[in-house]
Amino acid sequence: MTSDHYFSASPASADERRSIAVELNGQRRQVQTAPGIFSPAGLDKGTAVLLEYVPTPRGRILDIGCGWGPIMLTAALQSPESEVFGVDVNERSIELAKLNAQSLGLTHVAVGIPESVDPELQFDTIWSNPPIRIGKEALHELLLLWLPRLAPGGEAWMVVQKNLGSDSLQKWLGTQLPADWKITREATSNAFRVLKVARPA
Repeated sequence: MTSDHYFSASPASADERRSIAVELNGQRRQVQTAPGIFSPAGLDKGTAVLLEYVPTPRGRILDIGCGWGPIMLTAALQSPESEVFGVDVNERSIELAKLNAQSLGLTHVAVGIPESVDPELQFDTIWSNPPIRIGKEALHELLLLWLPRLAPGGEAWMVVQKNLGSDSLQKWLGTQLPADWKITREATSNAFRVLKVARPA
């Protein structure tokens, strides 16, 4: 047994790659995954719920905690003219997400650690299945790093399991973001909430 976590920078488990078939943007596609990352067996339930409810992304797009890339890849497939960024702290996830973008011919995707993104960039669309299990303090720090970087008129869509604090997170965001930003619950499905943060234009 190892003490691997998907939020570890360097997983201790063997990097045993495998190819799996997943449905992304309405088509079955082959992707590479490995142990030591989030949801290596395929599309997790929360991500599937998020992708069911989000509108087509626009402008400059960010996926917070991209893992092997399902959210980022879907956004890139839906918006081929957009710049798409995926960030993660797990080195293996970053490598796999890059490989998966390359194998799908998605040349408008950049993947890296958070520090690799130009701090001046703003984002028109943020999609995320945020890493709730890193703990409340670290999660709050992560969200306050990225959500304030929504561009005017931008939207962030996140999926959070109800029993892992989606309602309290929604209330907390309302106390942290500017008063004219709207934080709403857009959908509930399979015990997951889809939250939207909208910055006014």
